[in-house]
Amino acid sequence: MQRRDFRLSHDGLGFHVTEWGEPDAWPVLMLHGIRGYAETFAGVAAALQPGFRVIAFDQRGRGETDWDPRHDYYTDTYVADVEALVAQLGLQRFDLLGHSMGGINAIVYAARHAGQVRRLVIEDAGPGAFDASDGATRIRRELASTPNAFASWDEAAAFMRALRPTVTEEARQQRLQSMLKPMSGGGFTWRYDHAGIAATRLNPDPTRQVDLAAYVRQLQCETLVVRGGRSDYLQPAMAEHMRALNPRISTLEIPDAGHYVHDDQPALFAEAVTTFLKRPEAAAAGQSHP
Repeated sequence: MQRRDFRLSHDGLGFHVTEWGEPDAWPVLMLHGIRGYAETFAGVAAALQPGFRVIAFDQRGRGETDWDPRHDYYTDTYVADVEALVAQLGLQRFDLLGHSMGGINAIVYAARHAGQVRRLVIEDAGPGAFDASDGATRIRRELASTPNAFASWDEAAAFMRALRPTVTEEARQQRLQSMLKPMSGGGFTWRYDHAGIAATRLNPDPTRQVDLAAYVRQLQCETLVVRGGRSDYLQPAMAEHMRALNPRISTLEIPDAGHYVHDDQPALFAEAVTTFLKRPEAAAAGQSHP
């Protein structure tokens, strides 16, 4: 599988971009979650080969992308980043996938750019999940209690194991490789802007919060919402509400998966995404799965 890593500039920041697959294949843009990174989609990218050019980037403040000195970590800014990078990449029409925070950004982008997005996959995100779910409370608690640094790799691994007990050790180690960086005096600290992201999430500007349900109603593309069967974030009623808001939305629940569906059940998640994106156009809309 071909892989290309490069940087693009926007809003005074350098963005790290990764592509997998043939450069002239059908493009799929993938957006990670609040503490995620582009590499998290490597497995899905491999499952989509051949036939797809999978593009992911570390969103501002994460991975190898620059941190925002203004701590501007809000949906409208993330969407503006996507708009700028899509333009620089020369994407005219493509599929879009987003997990959690990336799913929120993907919904808003797809609603605003109906002519660009052919199909949309939302992984465990939707109206109400961001602010009213047990998962939202958990994420806020984790952001408030996460240490800024670790004395050793083993200490960081133990922290991640307690945080994500259902994820495989291999997935946890990959996550740590992408999320941590060594400190000059020893030990490790986060590669993402923990302080800035936590401040925005824990004490948000209410004027910059989005009415996600309104954007869900505006979606014009075939959309698949995937939730984890034991997710504490997107609840079954929330997924059903999304389907009621827009007939173009179908839903799929993957058993024995939490909020990080692509980590907990990578094979089933990749199969669901591949099946949806490769399905003939007329058959992709209006499907509902128990």
